[in-house]
Amino acid sequence: MNRAQELLTHTWGYQAFRGPQAEIIEHTLAGGDSLVLMPTGGGKSLCYQIPAIVGEGMGVIVSPLIALMQDQVEALELLGVSAAYLNSSLSSSQQSAVMNAASTGKLQMLYIAPERLIQNSTLNWLSQLKLSLIAIDEAHCVSQWGHDFRSDYLSLHVLADIFPSVPRIALTATADDRTRDEIIDRLQLSKPRRFVSSFDRPNIRYTVQAKIDAKRQLLQFLQDHREEAGIIYCMSRKKVESTAEWLCGRGFTAIPYHAGLNAETRSHNQQRFLREEHVIVVATIAFGMGIDKPDVRFVAHMDLPKSIEAYYQETGRAGRDGEHADAWMVYGLQDVVRLRQMTEESSAAEEHKRSERHKLDGLLGWCEITNCRRGALLEYFGDQQEQACGNCDTCLNPPETWDATQAAQKLLSCVYRTGQRFGAGHVIDVLRGKQSNKVTQFNHAELSTFGIGEDLDDQQWRSIIRQLLVQGYLHNQVDRYGALVLTEQSRALLRGEIQLSLRRELKLKPERKTKPAKRAVAEHRQELWDALRECRKRLSEEHGVPPYVIFHDATLMEMMEYMPNGPVQLLALNGVGDAKLERYGDEFLAVIRQFA
Repeated sequence: MNRAQELLTHTWGYQAFRGPQAEIIEHTLAGGDSLVLMPTGGGKSLCYQIPAIVGEGMGVIVSPLIALMQDQVEALELLGVSAAYLNSSLSSSQQSAVMNAASTGKLQMLYIAPERLIQNSTLNWLSQLKLSLIAIDEAHCVSQWGHDFRSDYLSLHVLADIFPSVPRIALTATADDRTRDEIIDRLQLSKPRRFVSSFDRPNIRYTVQAKIDAKRQLLQFLQDHREEAGIIYCMSRKKVESTAEWLCGRGFTAIPYHAGLNAETRSHNQQRFLREEHVIVVATIAFGMGIDKPDVRFVAHMDLPKSIEAYYQETGRAGRDGEHADAWMVYGLQDVVRLRQMTEESSAAEEHKRSERHKLDGLLGWCEITNCRRGALLEYFGDQQEQACGNCDTCLNPPETWDATQAAQKLLSCVYRTGQRFGAGHVIDVLRGKQSNKVTQFNHAELSTFGIGEDLDDQQWRSIIRQLLVQGYLHNQVDRYGALVLTEQSRALLRGEIQLSLRRELKLKPERKTKPAKRAVAEHRQELWDALRECRKRLSEEHGVPPYVIFHDATLMEMMEYMPNGPVQLLALNGVGDAKLERYGDEFLAVIRQFA
Protein backbone atom coordinates (compact mmCIF):
# COMPACT_ATOMS: atom_id res chain seq x y z
CA MET A 1 0.00 0.00 0.00
CA ASN A 2 2.98 2.33 0.40
CA ARG A 3 3.70 1.82 -3.29
CA ALA A 4 0.00 2.42 -4.09
CA GLN A 5 0.05 5.72 -2.17
CA GLU A 6 3.24 6.71 -3.96
CA LEU A 7 1.61 6.10 -7.35
CA LEU A 8 -1.48 8.06 -6.34
CA THR A 9 0.64 11.06 -5.37
CA HIS A 10 3.40 11.09 -7.97
CA THR A 11 1.62 9.59 -10.99
CA TRP A 12 -1.98 10.74 -10.61
CA GLY A 13 -1.22 13.82 -8.53
CA TYR A 14 -3.66 13.23 -5.65
CA GLN A 15 -2.81 13.24 -1.96
CA ALA A 16 -5.45 10.86 -0.60
CA PHE A 17 -7.67 8.01 -1.77
CA ARG A 18 -11.41 8.61 -1.94
CA GLY A 19 -14.06 6.49 -0.23
CA PRO A 20 -13.31 2.75 -0.39
CA GLN A 21 -10.53 3.02 -3.04
CA ALA A 22 -7.71 2.12 -0.63
CA GLU A 23 -9.64 -0.84 0.80
CA ILE A 24 -10.47 -2.17 -2.68
CA ILE A 25 -6.84 -1.86 -3.82
CA GLU A 26 -5.55 -3.61 -0.68
CA HIS A 27 -8.06 -6.47 -1.10
CA THR A 28 -7.09 -6.90 -4.77
CA LEU A 29 -3.36 -6.87 -4.00
CA ALA A 30 -4.01 -9.61 -1.41
CA GLY A 31 -5.45 -11.78 -4.22
CA GLY A 32 -9.17 -11.44 -3.49
CA ASP A 33 -12.02 -11.11 -6.00
CA SER A 34 -14.41 -8.20 -5.63
CA LEU A 35 -17.54 -6.53 -6.96
CA VAL A 36 -17.26 -2.74 -6.97
CA LEU A 37 -20.27 -0.47 -7.29
CA MET A 38 -19.27 3.16 -7.48
CA PRO A 39 -21.10 6.09 -9.12
CA THR A 40 -19.80 7.55 -12.36
CA GLY A 41 -17.01 9.95 -11.52
CA GLY A 42 -16.35 8.19 -8.21
CA GLY A 43 -12.89 6.92 -9.20
CA LYS A 44 -13.53 3.30 -10.25
CA SER A 45 -10.60 3.16 -12.68
CA LEU A 46 -7.99 3.79 -9.97
CA CYS A 47 -9.30 0.71 -8.15
CA TYR A 48 -7.82 -1.53 -10.85
CA GLN A 49 -5.17 0.70 -12.47
CA ILE A 50 -3.06 1.09 -9.33
CA PRO A 51 -3.04 -2.60 -8.29
CA ALA A 52 -2.34 -3.53 -11.94
CA ILE A 53 0.91 -1.56 -11.66
CA VAL A 54 1.79 -2.53 -8.08
CA GLY A 55 1.08 -6.24 -8.56
CA GLU A 56 3.45 -8.61 -10.29
CA GLY A 57 2.72 -8.90 -14.01
CA MET A 58 0.35 -7.14 -16.40
CA GLY A 59 -3.19 -6.03 -15.64
CA VAL A 60 -5.88 -7.04 -18.15
CA ILE A 61 -8.90 -4.75 -18.37
CA VAL A 62 -12.02 -5.98 -20.17
CA SER A 63 -13.87 -3.05 -21.73
CA PRO A 64 -16.91 -3.08 -24.05
CA LEU A 65 -16.12 -0.01 -26.15
CA ILE A 66 -13.22 0.85 -28.44
CA ALA A 67 -13.55 4.59 -27.74
CA LEU A 68 -13.36 3.99 -23.99
CA MET A 69 -10.19 1.92 -24.35
CA GLN A 70 -8.54 4.57 -26.49
CA ASP A 71 -9.39 7.35 -24.03
CA GLN A 72 -8.08 5.39 -21.04
CA VAL A 73 -4.85 4.41 -22.79
CA GLU A 74 -4.20 7.98 -24.00
CA ALA A 75 -4.64 9.29 -20.45
CA LEU A 76 -2.40 6.60 -18.94
CA GLU A 77 0.38 7.20 -21.47
CA LEU A 78 0.42 10.90 -20.59
CA LEU A 79 0.88 9.87 -16.95
CA GLY A 80 3.91 7.80 -17.92
CA VAL A 81 2.15 4.43 -17.59
CA SER A 82 2.84 1.82 -20.28
CA ALA A 83 -0.61 0.78 -21.52
CA ALA A 84 -2.12 -0.44 -24.79
CA TYR A 85 -5.36 -1.81 -26.18
CA LEU A 86 -6.13 -4.79 -28.37
CA ASN A 87 -9.23 -4.53 -30.55
CA SER A 88 -10.51 -4.48 -34.11
CA SER A 89 -9.44 -0.87 -34.73
CA LEU A 90 -5.79 -1.99 -34.97
CA SER A 91 -4.12 -3.39 -38.08
CA SER A 92 -2.51 -6.83 -37.99
CA SER A 93 0.96 -5.34 -37.58
CA GLN A 94 -0.24 -3.05 -34.78
CA GLN A 95 -1.85 -5.98 -32.98
CA SER A 96 1.37 -7.98 -33.30
CA ALA A 97 3.35 -5.07 -31.84
CA VAL A 98 1.00 -4.85 -28.82
CA MET A 99 1.17 -8.61 -28.22
CA ASN A 100 4.96 -8.56 -28.47
CA ALA A 101 5.16 -5.69 -25.93
CA ALA A 102 2.93 -7.64 -23.55
CA SER A 103 4.88 -10.89 -24.01
CA THR A 104 8.19 -9.16 -23.27
CA GLY A 105 6.91 -7.54 -20.07
CA LYS A 106 6.83 -4.00 -21.44
CA LEU A 107 3.14 -3.37 -20.71
CA GLN A 108 1.67 -2.60 -17.31
CA MET A 109 -1.92 -2.64 -18.58
CA LEU A 110 -3.71 -4.15 -21.56
CA TYR A 111 -7.27 -3.13 -22.46
CA ILE A 112 -9.17 -5.71 -24.46
CA ALA A 113 -12.70 -6.20 -25.79
CA PRO A 114 -14.67 -9.19 -24.40
CA GLU A 115 -15.21 -10.71 -27.86
CA ARG A 116 -11.44 -10.67 -28.44
CA LEU A 117 -10.58 -11.97 -24.97
CA ILE A 118 -12.78 -15.07 -25.16
CA GLN A 119 -11.15 -16.33 -28.37
CA ASN A 120 -9.15 -19.50 -27.68
CA SER A 121 -6.01 -18.06 -29.27
CA THR A 122 -6.15 -15.01 -26.98
CA LEU A 123 -6.77 -17.08 -23.86
CA ASN A 124 -3.93 -19.46 -24.72
CA TRP A 125 -1.58 -16.53 -25.27
CA LEU A 126 -2.53 -14.77 -22.03
CA SER A 127 -2.25 -18.00 -20.02
CA GLN A 128 1.49 -17.97 -20.77
CA LEU A 129 1.93 -14.48 -19.28
CA LYS A 130 2.13 -13.30 -15.70
CA LEU A 131 -1.03 -11.32 -14.88
CA SER A 132 -1.45 -9.02 -11.88
CA LEU A 133 -5.25 -8.86 -12.14
CA ILE A 134 -8.23 -9.05 -14.48
CA ALA A 135 -10.70 -6.16 -14.28
CA ILE A 136 -14.14 -6.45 -15.90
CA ASP A 137 -15.39 -2.91 -16.45
CA GLU A 138 -19.08 -2.09 -17.06
CA ALA A 139 -19.84 -5.46 -15.45
CA HIS A 140 -23.60 -4.88 -15.55
CA CYS A 141 -23.35 -5.83 -19.26
CA VAL A 142 -23.27 -9.48 -18.13
CA SER A 143 -26.78 -9.26 -16.67
CA GLN A 144 -29.63 -10.38 -18.89
CA TRP A 145 -31.92 -8.48 -16.51
CA GLY A 146 -29.85 -5.31 -16.82
CA HIS A 147 -30.39 -2.35 -19.13
CA ASP A 148 -27.30 -2.86 -21.28
CA PHE A 149 -26.87 -6.61 -21.77
CA ARG A 150 -24.05 -7.78 -24.08
CA SER A 151 -23.87 -11.45 -25.00
CA ASP A 152 -20.04 -11.49 -25.23
CA TYR A 153 -19.88 -10.89 -21.47
CA LEU A 154 -21.60 -14.24 -20.80
CA SER A 155 -18.47 -16.16 -21.82
CA LEU A 156 -16.22 -14.37 -19.32
CA HIS A 157 -16.86 -17.09 -16.72
CA VAL A 158 -14.06 -19.10 -18.41
CA LEU A 159 -11.57 -16.72 -16.78
CA ALA A 160 -12.23 -18.42 -13.43
CA ASP A 161 -10.97 -21.77 -14.78
CA ILE A 162 -8.05 -20.50 -16.87
CA PHE A 163 -6.72 -17.95 -14.35
CA PRO A 164 -7.73 -19.35 -10.93
CA SER A 165 -4.97 -17.53 -9.03
CA VAL A 166 -5.42 -14.11 -10.71
CA PRO A 167 -7.66 -11.71 -8.73
CA ARG A 168 -10.68 -10.50 -10.65
CA ILE A 169 -12.52 -7.27 -10.02
CA ALA A 170 -15.94 -6.52 -11.55
CA LEU A 171 -16.89 -2.84 -11.67
CA THR A 172 -20.09 -0.96 -12.51
CA ALA A 173 -21.95 2.22 -11.64
CA THR A 174 -25.41 0.69 -11.95
CA ALA A 175 -26.78 -2.52 -10.48
CA ASP A 176 -29.69 -3.37 -8.21
CA ASP A 177 -29.51 -6.36 -5.83
CA ARG A 178 -30.67 -8.84 -8.45
CA THR A 179 -28.11 -7.62 -11.00
CA ARG A 180 -25.30 -7.74 -8.41
CA ASP A 181 -26.06 -11.38 -7.65
CA GLU A 182 -26.15 -12.18 -11.35
CA ILE A 183 -22.78 -10.49 -11.99
CA ILE A 184 -21.13 -12.60 -9.27
CA ASP A 185 -22.82 -15.79 -10.48
CA ARG A 186 -22.17 -15.39 -14.21
CA LEU A 187 -18.56 -14.27 -13.78
CA GLN A 188 -18.02 -17.00 -11.17
CA LEU A 189 -16.20 -14.64 -8.83
CA SER A 190 -14.62 -16.54 -5.93
CA LYS A 191 -15.98 -15.44 -2.53
CA PRO A 192 -15.91 -11.80 -3.63
CA ARG A 193 -16.12 -8.85 -1.31
CA ARG A 194 -18.83 -6.38 -2.25
CA PHE A 195 -17.83 -2.73 -2.15
CA VAL A 196 -20.97 -0.64 -2.57
CA SER A 197 -20.47 3.12 -2.43
CA SER A 198 -23.30 5.59 -2.10
CA PHE A 199 -25.15 6.12 -5.36
CA ASP A 200 -25.66 9.77 -4.53
CA ARG A 201 -24.34 12.39 -6.96
CA PRO A 202 -25.16 15.50 -4.89
CA ASN A 203 -23.84 17.88 -7.56
CA ILE A 204 -26.49 16.74 -10.08
CA ARG A 205 -29.86 18.48 -10.00
CA TYR A 206 -32.72 16.22 -11.14
CA THR A 207 -35.68 17.81 -12.94
CA VAL A 208 -38.60 16.02 -14.62
CA GLN A 209 -41.36 17.83 -16.52
CA ALA A 210 -44.50 16.71 -18.31
CA LYS A 211 -44.08 17.04 -22.06
CA ILE A 212 -46.10 20.06 -23.21
CA ASP A 213 -44.05 21.62 -26.02
CA ALA A 214 -40.84 19.59 -25.87
CA LYS A 215 -38.66 21.77 -28.11
CA ARG A 216 -39.74 24.97 -26.43
CA GLN A 217 -39.16 23.38 -23.02
CA LEU A 218 -35.68 22.25 -24.13
CA LEU A 219 -34.86 25.74 -25.38
CA GLN A 220 -35.87 27.24 -22.03
CA PHE A 221 -33.69 24.73 -20.20
CA LEU A 222 -30.71 25.41 -22.47
CA GLN A 223 -30.81 29.17 -21.86
CA ASP A 224 -28.79 28.53 -18.69
CA HIS A 225 -26.39 26.20 -20.51
CA ARG A 226 -25.23 28.17 -23.52
CA GLU A 227 -21.54 27.63 -24.29
CA GLU A 228 -21.51 24.44 -22.21
CA ALA A 229 -21.03 20.81 -23.16
CA GLY A 230 -23.98 18.47 -22.83
CA ILE A 231 -25.77 15.35 -24.05
CA ILE A 232 -29.38 15.19 -25.24
CA TYR A 233 -30.97 11.74 -25.55
CA CYS A 234 -33.82 10.97 -27.96
CA MET A 235 -35.59 7.68 -28.57
CA SER A 236 -35.31 7.55 -32.38
CA ARG A 237 -32.57 8.23 -34.92
CA LYS A 238 -34.88 10.52 -36.90
CA LYS A 239 -35.55 12.63 -33.82
CA VAL A 240 -31.81 12.77 -33.03
CA GLU A 241 -31.05 14.29 -36.43
CA SER A 242 -33.98 16.71 -36.49
CA THR A 243 -33.22 17.93 -32.93
CA ALA A 244 -29.52 18.49 -33.72
CA GLU A 245 -30.42 20.43 -36.87
CA TRP A 246 -33.02 22.49 -34.99
CA LEU A 247 -30.51 23.40 -32.25
CA CYS A 248 -27.89 24.45 -34.81
CA GLY A 249 -30.47 26.80 -36.29
CA ARG A 250 -30.75 28.44 -32.86
CA GLY A 251 -27.07 29.11 -32.38
CA PHE A 252 -25.94 25.94 -30.60
CA THR A 253 -23.11 23.68 -31.73
CA ALA A 254 -25.04 20.40 -31.88
CA ILE A 255 -24.01 17.14 -33.58
CA PRO A 256 -25.93 13.85 -34.00
CA TYR A 257 -24.82 10.40 -32.88
CA HIS A 258 -26.67 7.13 -33.49
CA ALA A 259 -25.99 3.61 -34.73
CA GLY A 260 -27.35 4.42 -38.19
CA LEU A 261 -24.42 6.75 -38.96
CA ASN A 262 -21.33 5.19 -40.51
CA ALA A 263 -18.41 4.40 -38.20
CA GLU A 264 -16.29 7.27 -39.53
CA THR A 265 -19.00 9.86 -38.84
CA ARG A 266 -19.69 8.48 -35.37
CA SER A 267 -15.99 8.54 -34.51
CA HIS A 268 -15.57 12.08 -35.87
CA ASN A 269 -18.56 13.39 -33.91
CA GLN A 270 -17.43 11.71 -30.70
CA GLN A 271 -13.96 13.20 -31.05
CA ARG A 272 -15.45 16.66 -31.61
CA PHE A 273 -17.45 16.27 -28.40
CA LEU A 274 -14.37 15.13 -26.43
CA ARG A 275 -11.88 17.67 -27.80
CA GLU A 276 -13.89 20.80 -28.53
CA GLU A 277 -15.66 22.95 -26.00
CA HIS A 278 -19.35 23.89 -25.91
CA VAL A 279 -20.41 20.95 -28.11
CA ILE A 280 -23.79 19.28 -27.57
CA VAL A 281 -24.26 15.68 -28.70
CA VAL A 282 -27.82 14.67 -29.58
CA ALA A 283 -27.87 10.89 -29.37
CA THR A 284 -29.67 7.63 -28.92
CA ILE A 285 -28.47 5.35 -26.12
CA ALA A 286 -25.74 4.19 -28.55
CA PHE A 287 -23.66 7.07 -27.18
CA GLY A 288 -22.09 7.56 -23.81
CA MET A 289 -20.86 4.43 -22.03
CA GLY A 290 -17.40 5.10 -20.68
CA ILE A 291 -17.30 8.76 -21.75
CA ASP A 292 -14.68 10.30 -19.47
CA LYS A 293 -15.29 13.96 -20.35
CA PRO A 294 -15.46 15.57 -16.89
CA ASP A 295 -17.13 18.90 -17.75
CA VAL A 296 -20.44 17.69 -19.22
CA ARG A 297 -22.74 20.23 -17.60
CA PHE A 298 -26.07 18.66 -18.47
CA VAL A 299 -27.77 15.51 -19.69
CA ALA A 300 -31.25 16.03 -21.13
CA HIS A 301 -33.83 13.38 -22.05
CA MET A 302 -36.40 14.30 -24.69
CA ASP A 303 -38.05 10.90 -24.25
CA LEU A 304 -38.47 8.44 -21.41
CA PRO A 305 -35.70 5.81 -20.95
CA LYS A 306 -36.65 2.19 -20.32
CA SER A 307 -35.75 1.99 -16.63
CA ILE A 308 -34.34 3.81 -13.63
CA GLU A 309 -31.05 1.95 -14.19
CA ALA A 310 -30.78 3.30 -17.74
CA TYR A 311 -31.70 6.79 -16.56
CA TYR A 312 -29.14 6.76 -13.74
CA GLN A 313 -26.40 5.45 -16.05
CA GLU A 314 -27.10 8.11 -18.68
CA THR A 315 -27.46 11.06 -16.28
CA GLY A 316 -24.25 9.94 -14.54
CA ARG A 317 -22.31 11.26 -17.53
CA ALA A 318 -22.95 14.79 -16.27
CA GLY A 319 -20.74 16.53 -13.72
CA ARG A 320 -17.97 13.97 -13.38
CA ASP A 321 -15.75 16.81 -12.14
CA GLY A 322 -17.97 17.30 -9.09
CA GLU A 323 -19.18 20.73 -10.22
CA HIS A 324 -22.88 21.57 -10.58
CA ALA A 325 -24.67 19.73 -13.40
CA ASP A 326 -28.27 19.20 -14.51
CA ALA A 327 -30.22 16.06 -15.34
CA TRP A 328 -33.37 17.26 -17.10
CA MET A 329 -36.15 15.20 -18.66
CA VAL A 330 -39.52 15.69 -20.33
CA TYR A 331 -41.90 12.79 -20.88
CA GLY A 332 -45.47 12.30 -21.96
CA LEU A 333 -48.26 9.85 -22.47
CA GLN A 334 -46.97 8.82 -25.91
CA ASP A 335 -43.61 7.79 -24.37
CA VAL A 336 -45.42 5.42 -22.02
CA VAL A 337 -47.47 3.87 -24.81
CA ARG A 338 -44.46 3.51 -27.15
CA LEU A 339 -42.18 1.88 -24.56
CA ARG A 340 -44.89 -0.57 -23.49
CA GLN A 341 -45.50 -1.40 -27.13
CA MET A 342 -41.78 -2.04 -27.69
CA THR A 343 -41.75 -4.40 -24.70
CA GLU A 344 -44.79 -6.37 -25.83
CA GLU A 345 -43.61 -6.66 -29.43
CA SER A 346 -40.12 -7.89 -28.51
CA SER A 347 -39.19 -11.54 -28.98
CA ALA A 348 -38.00 -11.88 -25.36
CA ALA A 349 -39.32 -14.53 -23.01
CA GLU A 350 -42.40 -13.66 -20.96
CA GLU A 351 -40.39 -13.54 -17.72
CA HIS A 352 -38.06 -10.95 -19.24
CA LYS A 353 -41.01 -8.90 -20.53
CA ARG A 354 -42.51 -8.96 -17.05
CA SER A 355 -39.24 -7.63 -15.65
CA GLU A 356 -39.15 -4.86 -18.30
CA ARG A 357 -42.73 -3.85 -17.44
CA HIS A 358 -41.82 -3.71 -13.77
CA LYS A 359 -38.78 -1.51 -14.47
CA LEU A 360 -40.80 0.87 -16.65
CA ASP A 361 -43.52 1.13 -14.01
CA GLY A 362 -40.84 1.92 -11.44
CA LEU A 363 -39.51 4.76 -13.57
CA LEU A 364 -43.00 6.13 -14.24
CA GLY A 365 -43.79 6.11 -10.54
CA TRP A 366 -40.53 7.97 -9.86
CA CYS A 367 -41.42 10.60 -12.46
CA GLU A 368 -44.74 11.33 -10.75
CA ILE A 369 -43.59 11.53 -7.10
CA THR A 370 -44.21 14.66 -5.02
CA ASN A 371 -41.51 14.11 -2.36
CA CYS A 372 -37.70 14.42 -2.74
CA ARG A 373 -36.76 12.98 -6.13
CA ARG A 374 -33.16 12.19 -5.15
CA GLY A 375 -34.24 10.28 -2.06
CA ALA A 376 -36.55 8.05 -4.11
CA LEU A 377 -33.82 7.45 -6.70
CA LEU A 378 -31.33 6.37 -4.02
CA GLU A 379 -33.92 4.19 -2.31
CA TYR A 380 -34.41 2.27 -5.57
CA PHE A 381 -30.76 1.19 -5.37
CA GLY A 382 -30.99 0.34 -1.68
CA ASP A 383 -29.29 3.57 -0.61
CA GLN A 384 -30.73 5.74 2.15
CA GLN A 385 -30.95 9.51 2.49
CA GLU A 386 -31.60 11.05 5.89
CA GLN A 387 -33.27 14.25 4.68
CA ALA A 388 -34.56 15.98 1.56
CA CYS A 389 -31.71 17.00 -0.75
CA GLY A 390 -32.72 20.57 -1.60
CA ASN A 391 -31.29 20.10 -5.11
CA CYS A 392 -34.07 18.52 -7.16
CA ASP A 393 -37.22 19.93 -8.73
CA THR A 394 -39.58 18.56 -6.08
CA CYS A 395 -37.50 20.09 -3.27
CA LEU A 396 -36.93 23.45 -4.97
CA ASN A 397 -40.48 23.78 -6.35
CA PRO A 398 -42.77 21.38 -4.45
CA PRO A 399 -45.53 20.28 -6.85
CA GLU A 400 -49.11 21.24 -6.14
CA THR A 401 -51.73 18.52 -5.88
CA TRP A 402 -55.47 18.78 -6.46
CA ASP A 403 -58.56 16.71 -5.78
CA ALA A 404 -58.99 14.96 -9.12
CA THR A 405 -61.61 12.45 -7.99
CA GLN A 406 -64.49 13.86 -10.04
CA ALA A 407 -62.35 14.49 -13.15
CA ALA A 408 -60.99 10.93 -12.97
CA GLN A 409 -64.54 9.54 -12.64
CA LYS A 410 -65.61 11.47 -15.75
CA LEU A 411 -62.65 10.08 -17.69
CA LEU A 412 -63.11 6.49 -16.56
CA SER A 413 -66.83 6.68 -17.38
CA CYS A 414 -66.01 8.01 -20.85
CA VAL A 415 -63.52 5.19 -21.45
CA TYR A 416 -66.23 2.69 -20.44
CA ARG A 417 -69.03 4.25 -22.52
CA THR A 418 -66.89 4.44 -25.67
CA GLY A 419 -66.37 0.68 -25.36
CA GLN A 420 -62.76 0.62 -24.09
CA ARG A 421 -61.70 0.54 -27.74
CA PHE A 422 -60.00 3.91 -28.24
CA GLY A 423 -56.80 5.71 -27.38
CA ALA A 424 -56.36 8.88 -25.36
CA GLY A 425 -56.93 11.31 -28.25
CA HIS A 426 -60.46 10.15 -29.05
CA VAL A 427 -61.52 9.82 -25.40
CA ILE A 428 -60.41 13.41 -24.80
CA ASP A 429 -62.32 14.61 -27.90
CA VAL A 430 -65.52 13.03 -26.50
CA LEU A 431 -64.94 14.52 -23.04
CA ARG A 432 -64.40 18.00 -24.49
CA GLY A 433 -67.33 17.77 -26.89
CA LYS A 434 -65.34 17.96 -30.15
CA GLN A 435 -67.14 17.01 -33.35
CA SER A 436 -64.29 15.02 -34.89
CA ASN A 437 -64.68 12.58 -37.78
CA LYS A 438 -64.33 9.64 -35.41
CA VAL A 439 -66.93 11.08 -33.00
CA THR A 440 -69.36 11.39 -35.93
CA GLN A 441 -68.50 7.93 -37.28
CA PHE A 442 -69.31 6.20 -33.97
CA ASN A 443 -72.19 8.49 -32.91
CA HIS A 444 -70.32 9.34 -29.72
CA ALA A 445 -71.92 12.79 -29.54
CA GLU A 446 -74.98 10.90 -28.28
CA LEU A 447 -73.14 9.58 -25.21
CA SER A 448 -73.87 10.97 -21.75
CA THR A 449 -70.15 11.71 -21.33
CA PHE A 450 -69.96 13.86 -24.49
CA GLY A 451 -68.81 17.36 -23.49
CA ILE A 452 -68.74 16.77 -19.72
CA GLY A 453 -65.01 17.65 -19.61
CA GLU A 454 -65.09 21.05 -21.32
CA ASP A 455 -63.64 22.71 -18.21
CA LEU A 456 -60.22 21.13 -18.79
CA ASP A 457 -57.98 21.46 -21.86
CA ASP A 458 -56.32 18.65 -23.84
CA GLN A 459 -53.05 18.90 -21.92
CA GLN A 460 -54.79 18.63 -18.54
CA TRP A 461 -56.73 15.56 -19.63
CA ARG A 462 -53.53 13.96 -20.96
CA SER A 463 -51.90 14.60 -17.58
CA ILE A 464 -54.81 12.89 -15.82
CA ILE A 465 -54.66 9.88 -18.18
CA ARG A 466 -50.90 9.57 -17.72
CA GLN A 467 -51.18 9.62 -13.93
CA LEU A 468 -54.10 7.16 -13.93
CA LEU A 469 -51.98 4.80 -16.04
CA VAL A 470 -49.07 5.14 -13.61
CA GLN A 471 -51.28 4.54 -10.57
CA GLY A 472 -52.97 1.50 -12.10
CA TYR A 473 -56.51 2.82 -12.68
CA LEU A 474 -56.12 2.51 -16.44
CA HIS A 475 -54.26 0.17 -18.77
CA ASN A 476 -53.37 0.70 -22.41
CA GLN A 477 -53.66 -2.39 -24.61
CA VAL A 478 -50.71 -2.44 -26.98
CA ASP A 479 -52.23 -5.08 -29.25
CA ARG A 480 -55.26 -2.79 -29.78
CA TYR A 481 -53.32 0.33 -30.81
CA GLY A 482 -53.03 1.67 -27.28
CA ALA A 483 -56.74 1.44 -26.42
CA LEU A 484 -57.49 2.58 -22.86
CA VAL A 485 -59.23 -0.03 -20.68
CA LEU A 486 -60.37 0.02 -17.07
CA THR A 487 -58.65 -2.06 -14.42
CA GLU A 488 -60.14 -3.81 -11.39
CA GLN A 489 -58.66 -1.02 -9.28
CA SER A 490 -60.79 1.60 -11.05
CA ARG A 491 -64.06 0.22 -9.64
CA ALA A 492 -63.55 1.76 -6.19
CA LEU A 493 -62.70 5.12 -7.75
CA LEU A 494 -65.80 5.08 -9.98
CA ARG A 495 -67.99 4.23 -6.96
CA GLY A 496 -66.59 7.16 -5.00
CA GLU A 497 -65.06 4.93 -2.35
CA ILE A 498 -61.67 6.65 -2.56
CA GLN A 499 -60.46 10.20 -3.02
CA LEU A 500 -57.77 10.80 -5.64
CA SER A 501 -55.08 13.50 -5.53
CA LEU A 502 -53.00 14.16 -8.62
CA ARG A 503 -50.08 16.44 -9.48
CA ARG A 504 -50.95 19.78 -11.01
CA GLU A 505 -48.73 20.33 -14.05
CA LEU A 506 -46.60 23.46 -14.21
CA LYS A 507 -47.37 25.90 -17.00
CA LEU A 508 -44.66 26.78 -19.50
CA LYS A 509 -42.84 29.98 -18.62
CA PRO A 510 -42.85 32.81 -21.17
CA GLU A 511 -39.83 32.62 -23.47
CA ARG A 512 -36.86 34.50 -22.05
CA LYS A 513 -35.28 36.81 -24.57
CA THR A 514 -31.93 37.29 -22.88
CA LYS A 515 -29.59 34.89 -21.14
CA PRO A 516 -28.77 35.66 -17.50
CA ALA A 517 -25.23 36.83 -16.83
CA LYS A 518 -23.05 33.89 -15.88
CA ARG A 519 -19.35 33.56 -15.19
CA ALA A 520 -17.34 30.51 -14.27
CA VAL A 521 -14.88 32.61 -12.23
CA ALA A 522 -14.66 35.98 -10.55
CA GLU A 523 -14.39 38.82 -13.06
CA HIS A 524 -10.93 39.96 -11.94
CA ARG A 525 -9.63 36.41 -12.60
CA GLN A 526 -11.27 35.99 -16.00
CA GLU A 527 -8.18 36.88 -18.04
CA LEU A 528 -6.02 34.36 -16.17
CA TRP A 529 -8.73 31.72 -16.51
CA ASP A 530 -8.97 32.30 -20.26
CA ALA A 531 -5.16 32.19 -20.60
CA LEU A 532 -4.91 28.87 -18.70
CA ARG A 533 -7.66 27.35 -20.84
CA GLU A 534 -6.01 28.61 -24.02
CA CYS A 535 -2.70 27.06 -22.91
CA ARG A 536 -4.48 23.76 -22.25
CA LYS A 537 -6.24 23.88 -25.62
CA ARG A 538 -2.98 24.49 -27.47
CA LEU A 539 -1.24 21.62 -25.67
CA SER A 540 -4.18 19.27 -26.28
CA GLU A 541 -4.02 20.01 -30.02
CA GLU A 542 -0.25 19.48 -30.07
CA HIS A 543 -0.55 16.11 -28.31
CA GLY A 544 -3.77 15.03 -30.05
CA VAL A 545 -5.76 14.44 -26.85
CA PRO A 546 -8.89 16.00 -25.33
CA PRO A 547 -8.19 19.10 -23.16
CA TYR A 548 -9.31 17.37 -19.95
CA VAL A 549 -6.59 14.73 -20.41
CA ILE A 550 -4.04 17.53 -19.98
CA PHE A 551 -5.70 18.93 -16.83
CA HIS A 552 -9.27 19.04 -15.52
CA ASP A 553 -10.97 22.39 -14.93
CA ALA A 554 -10.64 21.74 -11.19
CA THR A 555 -6.82 21.71 -11.52
CA LEU A 556 -6.87 24.98 -13.47
CA MET A 557 -9.07 26.45 -10.72
CA GLU A 558 -6.47 25.47 -8.12
CA MET A 559 -3.75 27.11 -10.24
CA MET A 560 -5.77 30.34 -10.10
CA GLU A 561 -6.42 30.03 -6.39
CA TYR A 562 -2.89 29.19 -5.22
CA MET A 563 -0.83 30.87 -7.99
CA PRO A 564 2.13 28.42 -7.72
CA ASN A 565 5.46 30.06 -8.56
CA GLY A 566 7.55 26.92 -9.10
CA PRO A 567 7.50 23.17 -9.79
CA VAL A 568 7.23 22.15 -6.12
CA GLN A 569 4.14 24.29 -5.54
CA LEU A 570 2.59 23.16 -8.84
CA LEU A 571 3.15 19.51 -7.92
CA ALA A 572 1.18 20.04 -4.70
CA LEU A 573 -2.03 20.71 -6.67
CA ASN A 574 -4.58 17.95 -7.25
CA GLY A 575 -4.20 16.37 -10.68
CA VAL A 576 -0.53 17.30 -11.16
CA GLY A 577 1.77 14.27 -11.05
CA ASP A 578 5.44 13.86 -11.94
CA ALA A 579 4.87 13.09 -15.65
CA LYS A 580 2.47 15.99 -16.21
CA LEU A 581 4.75 18.35 -14.29
CA GLU A 582 7.61 17.42 -16.58
CA ARG A 583 5.53 17.67 -19.76
CA TYR A 584 3.43 20.76 -19.09
CA GLY A 585 4.67 22.43 -15.91
CA ASP A 586 6.81 25.13 -17.53
CA GLU A 587 4.02 26.12 -19.92
CA PHE A 588 1.44 26.70 -17.18
CA LEU A 589 3.90 28.33 -14.78
CA ALA A 590 4.80 30.79 -17.54
CA VAL A 591 1.11 31.72 -17.92
CA ILE A 592 0.67 32.15 -14.16
CA ARG A 593 3.75 34.38 -13.87
CA GLN A 594 2.23 36.80 -16.38
CA PHE A 595 -0.59 37.46 -13.90
CA ALA A 596 1.35 37.13 -10.62
